[in-house]
Amino acid sequence: MNKKTVTDIDVKDKKVLVRVDFNVPLSSKDPADDIYVTDDTRIQAALPTINYLLDNGAALILCSHLGRPKSPADLQFAMDPVADRLSEILDLDIIKMDKVVGEAVTGAAAKLEPGQIMLLENTRFESGEKKNDPELSRQLAGLADVYVNDAFGSAHRAHASTEGVAQMMREEGNPAVAGFLMEKELAALSVAVNDPPHPYIAIMGGAKISDKIKLIEHLLQVTDKILIGGGMANTFLKAQDLEVGKSLVEEEAIPEARRLLDTAGDRLILPVDVVVAESLEEDTEAQDVPVNEIPADKMALDVGLVTIQRFNVALQDARLVVWNGPMGVFEVERFAAGTNGLAMLLGGLAKQGTTVIVGGGDSAAAVAKAGLSDQMSHVSTGGGASLEFLEGKTLPGIAALDEVNGSSS
Repeated sequence: MNKKTVTDIDVKDKKVLVRVDFNVPLSSKDPADDIYVTDDTRIQAALPTINYLLDNGAALILCSHLGRPKSPADLQFAMDPVADRLSEILDLDIIKMDKVVGEAVTGAAAKLEPGQIMLLENTRFESGEKKNDPELSRQLAGLADVYVNDAFGSAHRAHASTEGVAQMMREEGNPAVAGFLMEKELAALSVAVNDPPHPYIAIMGGAKISDKIKLIEHLLQVTDKILIGGGMANTFLKAQDLEVGKSLVEEEAIPEARRLLDTAGDRLILPVDVVVAESLEEDTEAQDVPVNEIPADKMALDVGLVTIQRFNVALQDARLVVWNGPMGVFEVERFAAGTNGLAMLLGGLAKQGTTVIVGGGDSAAAVAKAGLSDQMSHVSTGGGASLEFLEGKTLPGIAALDEVNGSSS
């Protein structure tokens, strides 16, 4: 996708509306508490774009969603802790607004000087955000001269702050371009979409197969092998008429799993052993068993050592690996060995020259928890967005931006 970026336009003395992804973890969900940001990774990821715009004489208006508020009364999702953390990082005063749009916001934006940053309130406090309301989009576009989307994690959403505002900007003849993080994501993930190198191996994990059926179907057309782990593997095992005990299974997805197994043949590689236990408790007794010996009173909570060894063999010649979804309940240390083992394996392959892309969400969290993020070729900041991009879908937040040699300037 040949989209214009911030380096393609003049931002000096311009007011720039930047859609960032500041959907960060917070210390509490009780609005009465002193809430603070517990992980600023997503804020740090936006800094190259923010600093570039500041260095080139722009005044910045930042907007983002945070959590899933049901109304503006859900003050535990207010952007104040984000403003505090950003202020600490940049050593700048951040003008924090209590609204997304309105007279106060419009007035403050008009007074904004180059080098200043204004942070709007949580975009999801506006009911029109998720509805991609044209009036909200128009008001957002009216705040600035330029729109920059640097929130890849929200690019698959056709919301007012991601798609609608970009369209409004372009209708007014103003630029709507990508930030550096967006550019980096598109460049990295495009490797897996546009003429990928082979052997190309995908690794799919996580709890549900139903969320990834279309992606698996697409990947079967473009990859050489797909390795399956995590909770979704149980549904595939059940589709082979194996006893899976009390393991998580999507009964309604079993026919689809059977169809995928028939379609894929030996290109779909399933676990051969799993770690089973009666509960998710850290101190519960667990054992590694072959997949055809899962006890009726236990559940599979991780892939076993033999499976990781089998995956290792399958991955050795790979030139490209895309991984999405953990191999087990990695949040519980007792059931993190499979995910951690795979992460270490992939880190080693990346060192040897294999392109290893981690597709965001829980996979990114698992790699970060294992301390291996820096070893991967690319760790995406977008879970759902990366999945849809890899599936070949058009992401509305990206489609709305200016093309190189295209409209706007």
